[in-house]
Amino acid sequence: MKGYVIGLDYGSDSVRAVLINSENGEEIASEVHWYRRWAEQKYCNPSINQFRQHPHDHIEGLAITIKSVITQSKVNPKDVKGICIDTTGSSPVPVTKEGTPLAMVEGFTENPNAMMVLWKDHTAIAEAERINELGAQWGGENFTKYVGGIYSSEWFWAKIAHVVKQDEAVKNNAFTWMEHCDLMTYLLIDNKDLKSFKRSRCAAGHKAMWHESWGGLPPKEFLEKLDPYLGDLRDNLYDETYTSDEVAGHLSQEWADKLGLTTATVIAVGTFDAHSGAVGAKIDENALVRVMGTSTCDIMVATKDDINGKTIKGICGQVDGSVIPGLIGLEAGQSAFGDLLAWFKDVLDWPIDNLVMTSNILSEQQKADLKTEIENDFIRKLSDAAAAIPLSESIPTALDWINGRRTPDADQNLKSAISNLSLGSKAPHIFKALVNAICFGSKKIADRFKDEGVRIDSVIGIGGVARKSPYIMQTLANVMNMPIKVAASDQTPALGAAIYAAVASGIYPNVVEASTHMGSEFEAEYHPQKDTIETYEELMDSYTALGDFIESSIKKKIEA
Repeated sequence: MKGYVIGLDYGSDSVRAVLINSENGEEIASEVHWYRRWAEQKYCNPSINQFRQHPHDHIEGLAITIKSVITQSKVNPKDVKGICIDTTGSSPVPVTKEGTPLAMVEGFTENPNAMMVLWKDHTAIAEAERINELGAQWGGENFTKYVGGIYSSEWFWAKIAHVVKQDEAVKNNAFTWMEHCDLMTYLLIDNKDLKSFKRSRCAAGHKAMWHESWGGLPPKEFLEKLDPYLGDLRDNLYDETYTSDEVAGHLSQEWADKLGLTTATVIAVGTFDAHSGAVGAKIDENALVRVMGTSTCDIMVATKDDINGKTIKGICGQVDGSVIPGLIGLEAGQSAFGDLLAWFKDVLDWPIDNLVMTSNILSEQQKADLKTEIENDFIRKLSDAAAAIPLSESIPTALDWINGRRTPDADQNLKSAISNLSLGSKAPHIFKALVNAICFGSKKIADRFKDEGVRIDSVIGIGGVARKSPYIMQTLANVMNMPIKVAASDQTPALGAAIYAAVASGIYPNVVEASTHMGSEFEAEYHPQKDTIETYEELMDSYTALGDFIESSIKKKIEA
């Protein structure tokens, strides 16, 4: 027995912990905690794309889930060798000089600007555009070239610039900012020196324009041009970054007591969920791993020789060691995947919630039973009905940009649209169009990689959508015209985090070997249905034409 490791995976709605046997990757125990304040949509304003989360949700979830897996498993605490945390990103948090989240300081506990700015918050569009304008005008180095050449409103600098412009009190009281994965790691460890704390290479490289070729973060002179505050902030950030196979510190006595563990437990450097998910799915060269949930992240790895100095246009970054140390990690993705279907469900739910559930015809128990039945069967029944619609029938065309476009070529100004509606367009037709849209958006990403010379030999799907929706996965295989394997693990990102923890704690010498022993097997494989390929190509042409029209229209409106 080599010991146990814990992977802690922070998603948009919940945090989940898994306790893993490092010898074979067996999941010994798992626990999920749903964020209480987030469930109430506190600190959020969807009408302006503001999505904030309180650190108390994350800290409560950490304590509850890890204590639960230790209690469930009854393992000896001394046998828990390491912990690694993955989170969404870019999700920066303002903190004090002591590293305390500002939202936990008196006077800021209910201030949305003092909260974590969640990945899907798009309030910083203007600030992202300013970064891109300055990047194009700046003499010498283009600091956006390793993040696809376009900086996004979803990312670190744009979000901070927006918040401090809106809130003088936060600006004056935030000593520095930390990515969510760094903050949670920092809170657990014994060393509380912020300056020497090991920041995540993954987070810094993909979201903060960190690159070794220009000595770390963009220079102070560049950041000052964006906002003098950002220039000052750089002094309180970092120059070096670290991969997640390295030790960030050991569990502090305070947290060892809270969790029922020991201070001998190693805490690995933090990372992002999609990157750890790719490791949990045994990513290899030329494999595209699609992490499919509310949004998607598409992850690949390549050797330095394969990249050969090229910069891949329009993606979310290429970073040495962000997935597997020694290889270049490539990231792309869609701002909405499951979220697009969830939006449609909410639209169809409105009459149920506001007419059926408020009527006096049904008892409270009947209403509860009906709501449960709808929640359990809604997507399945829509999927079955959509699958039964022949491709020869007139199907609407939709865009997946309900939350803007992440890649290729980030643009959060873009909006979704539906065309080719008729009196014959029923709910299943629209659902089919939305499923097609998220699959066409996926194909655009794969095509961009191929156009830039990055070969894709296989596709791996992980996450709730991949495991729970055969209809979506079959459509995706048809649209991409490639077989797609589905990872069997329910918690692939958490498993990947556990793999990093196994390396950081010295159980395995490197991530590849640890992934070989501990990574997820595959439970299904979807093959393209050859008789559908030509029709899907025609439907994708309609998607592209609609996208070009909407993009052109929005740009003209902005310019006017």
